[in-house]
Amino acid sequence: MPNEAESDGGDAIPSLGRRLPPGRGPLQGRRRRRVFAATTTRAEKARALRGLGALGGLAGVLVALMLLPTACTAGVGARDAAGWFESEPDGLTTSGVPQRSRILAADGSVLATFFYQNRVDVPLDRIAPVARRAILAIEDSRFYQHGAIDSQGTLRALASNLSNGQVTQGGSGITQQYVKNLLLTTAESAAEVRAAKEVSAARKIRELRYAVALEKRYSKDEILRRYLNIAYYGDGAYGIEAAARHYFSKPASKLELGEAALLAGVIRYPYAYDPVHHPGAARERRDIVLRRMAELGWLDKDAAEAAVREPIGLRVQHVQSGCVTSSAPFFCDYVQREILTSTVFGATPQEREKLLKRGGLTIRTTLDRHAQRAAQRAVDAHVPRRNSAHKAAAEAMVEPGTGKIKALVVDRALGPDRERGKTWINFAADASHGSSIGMQAGSTFKAFTLAAALDEGLPFGTRLLAPSSFTPVGYRDCDGKARNDPDSELRNSADGEGGRTFSLVTGTHHSVNTFFLALERKVGLCETVKMAERLGMRQANGQALEQYPSFTLGFNPVSPLRLAAAYAAFGARGRYCAPIAITQVTVASGRKMKVPGADCRQAIDKGVADAVNYVLSGVLTKGTAKGLGLGRPAAGKTGTVDNFSAAWFAGYTPELAAAVWVGDPRGGYRYPMENLCMDGRCYGAVFGATIPAPIWQQSMSGALSETSAGSFHRPPDHFFSRGSGEDRVRVPDVRGMRLREAVVRLRGAGFKVRLGPPVKSDRYKKGTVAETSPAAGSAEPGDTITLRPSSGPGPRGPRDPRGGGGGEQVPVPPDFPSPTTPPDLAGTPPDQRENPA
Repeated sequence: MPNEAESDGGDAIPSLGRRLPPGRGPLQGRRRRRVFAATTTRAEKARALRGLGALGGLAGVLVALMLLPTACTAGVGARDAAGWFESEPDGLTTSGVPQRSRILAADGSVLATFFYQNRVDVPLDRIAPVARRAILAIEDSRFYQHGAIDSQGTLRALASNLSNGQVTQGGSGITQQYVKNLLLTTAESAAEVRAAKEVSAARKIRELRYAVALEKRYSKDEILRRYLNIAYYGDGAYGIEAAARHYFSKPASKLELGEAALLAGVIRYPYAYDPVHHPGAARERRDIVLRRMAELGWLDKDAAEAAVREPIGLRVQHVQSGCVTSSAPFFCDYVQREILTSTVFGATPQEREKLLKRGGLTIRTTLDRHAQRAAQRAVDAHVPRRNSAHKAAAEAMVEPGTGKIKALVVDRALGPDRERGKTWINFAADASHGSSIGMQAGSTFKAFTLAAALDEGLPFGTRLLAPSSFTPVGYRDCDGKARNDPDSELRNSADGEGGRTFSLVTGTHHSVNTFFLALERKVGLCETVKMAERLGMRQANGQALEQYPSFTLGFNPVSPLRLAAAYAAFGARGRYCAPIAITQVTVASGRKMKVPGADCRQAIDKGVADAVNYVLSGVLTKGTAKGLGLGRPAAGKTGTVDNFSAAWFAGYTPELAAAVWVGDPRGGYRYPMENLCMDGRCYGAVFGATIPAPIWQQSMSGALSETSAGSFHRPPDHFFSRGSGEDRVRVPDVRGMRLREAVVRLRGAGFKVRLGPPVKSDRYKKGTVAETSPAAGSAEPGDTITLRPSSGPGPRGPRDPRGGGGGEQVPVPPDFPSPTTPPDLAGTPPDQRENPA
């Protein structure tokens, strides 16, 4: 109830929450109008109440107020009732007021907003003083003078409303209105909603009891702040901050007089005074507020009339809830599903949805807007949103060593599938985060067989016969069960070849199916599957990878995101990190929540990863994706699914990894990408290098345009124990050539060159090449050819017992005549001549 300090008769300064001494307020000198005399009988009061008619809510308040003093005359029992009324009620809570949540990109820009009620809670000092004055003037001008119940204000409002024939002044005080809003806003069941809305004296008494308790618990300023933040201002705007942004595109701290008066007027009946849909009524209501402020002496009369003459001047700004209007809709959808599916954010789906739409979360994410734009442009350029062939494309970008998702794009808008160019399915993500059941990965899975072989120590020069057709027998899964199919024949796809021997390097560069089937059998089906699992691979539906001989050919359906994360581990030298989209979640109070981590671990040995990088780098320079490099160290693997039902490319640099899928959402086998024409461009058949690799090249070039280029590490020497793994080619015969000419010729053929000691020669002139090691014949590209210059006729010098071939190095004698040393070798440091990479 009001205490002495709150009933001193002084007038409040609503902008500051302080009172002036009696006789010094803005109403000084004005005669107060008495609504009822002290002699007014109860019967007269009752007749006045019956005259309210439609103003039943206000009558309920007055009845409640009048019943209390009556009860207090009934003796000891009444004193107990008064004690009950002023005690703290059970179940009183001020938590749970819905606030909107925001998803932010890595740079802090807003990607999307989620809300049950569009509300932004702000402190009192971020609400313009004129807005506070306007709302107090029309809703509760004596707020800072009375307690929870203002009988004087209620009676005055009753008389004013009766004389005007409409509600011009509120009958309930700010605290009571806050309680009513709070009970309605925090109601979670239908019963609670009905109880908060019921028209009864019991509800009014309950609200008054809550109001008394809140006046004891909080200061007047805090109650006003809470009220301003909970009130509904119409057209989907809850709280004064959201209302200011919605109607005027500015924060509440910047509201001007007319704007503040408009918002103050809306509160009483937001559906009737909504200025977007009822601008005339809203303006009339605004003018009532302005004149009420002048009547109270809180505003100069001329200023009020000047404001009345101004138009309402709306600058409406709509805030959509959800990801549909986001600039990164499918990444946004991924984050939303992360919140809704992870138990970190709540034990049940209902709790998690409530947290997202009511919790006022600030969700900071990993999205790189630069990479996102580059990926979206590349995907849309090659597979337009509404393309004539109905094909689709998706790409995921992941940062090696952290698992951070930098971009996630689909060549569709987020929306109902019945509208062309839209889909609710996030083809870039797993089913748990996008409803996609995944797509067969094709030859991109060969990288896991390669990694398993290198993990077992097989050198690059390991060679296996790749027959034209392959009968899959001799395989066992991880349970030891035989996985054979002696009645089938697996053949090479059009982007591979067979019928001869390949090394680990050349078999990968040419993507030879039968070679990898033979390699998988040699390494072990289970070992290959385990390698993929170590790198985070599983089916898009969340189930374990299926184990059959064709595993290496990529029959398992997966998502681009999971494949990009696996390839990112190669770029991070074997360090695998689960893909993550969220870096921080802060609740409205400022408390930080725990978020799912990347759980990074060393999945494979660094040297093995370096060896994989060495082999896959050649795919972009001499393999199935030749000419689609980035002009910086990069590696990757094409993937063409059988019958051209889909195509992939997965590739990476030390800084970024990406996987691209192109296919048909209606079903790749039913609608293969063969003899395909799309928006004026025609393809005989679509391979991994036809559309996916160019998308990857364009998107990666754009995403990395402002990032310095890193480099891969040289693989351990034991992987070169059988050579580089390249196909052997003929070594040009350079004997008799000047050294300069010989070096140019050999380097042009792909060999490295070093100088051996001179040798006496009767056949070749001094300064020309007298001998090479190995001699003219065949060698692997990249091998080192040793040149021994002629020192003129005479007895032959001693041969180098090591022969100088096969990468062995022979020191250059210190007396080697410098004039015969080619300029491009003369400037090379001696240590590099001895040990060329």
